[in-house]
Amino acid sequence: MSGNNTFKLDGKNIAFEDGDTIMDAALRAGEYIPHLCHNPEFTPHGSCRVCVVNANGRQVSACTQPAMENMEVDNSSDEIVNDRRALLQMLFVEGNHVCPGCEKSGACQLQAVAYYTNMLSPHFTHFFPQRSVDASHADIAIDFNRCILCELCVRASRDVDHKNVFAIDGRGINSHLVINSVSGKLGDSNFAATDKAAHVCPVGAILPKHTAYDKPIGERLYDKKPISIVGDVAAHEQDEER
Repeated sequence: MSGNNTFKLDGKNIAFEDGDTIMDAALRAGEYIPHLCHNPEFTPHGSCRVCVVNANGRQVSACTQPAMENMEVDNSSDEIVNDRRALLQMLFVEGNHVCPGCEKSGACQLQAVAYYTNMLSPHFTHFFPQRSVDASHADIAIDFNRCILCELCVRASRDVDHKNVFAIDGRGINSHLVINSVSGKLGDSNFAATDKAAHVCPVGAILPKHTAYDKPIGERLYDKKPISIVGDVAAHEQDEER
């Protein structure tokens, strides 16, 4: 590995190692690139596209684009911020997100990134899809209204838990999260509250039962500091455990 590999992120020199993506190097340098589907514990996926940046004149996902010497990366121009905000607006209208009444409010990455990008309205017409809540499991509930198809639970269940409890079915606007059990219910699967997949959701789609609102709104992760300072929930929880 060369110790002199660098690229520019908004004019700042960012050192990178062989095999790094733009996201890897930026996070290591303490530079925040908004993201939802990215988690450093899993192989980059690039599904949410919120981490879109302009690299040498081409829009790419920072979590999948390899870092290259002398690359010029734009993470904060009006064009990039507007594109990112539009993606977030579409995520909000494609699901049913009622932040004031959501147990995840104040600790939700979708909400926090929306605030960070100054997304003050959904702009587009709401779809109001009819989605269910699966409360069949003894310890975990799934609210499909809030799922943003980041596939973090899919990857965690497959790659860490080795259970393949979750999958994405359908295409395009008809894509949706499904449970791999005969009934399609979480309670009939081999899912456990101790599974990694139970703790990676960036929104309020996968929630533990019996602990609702145990920490009051106003005292939660992103209520105190913006997501650009504290990072994502998973990273914060890992820091607390160390």
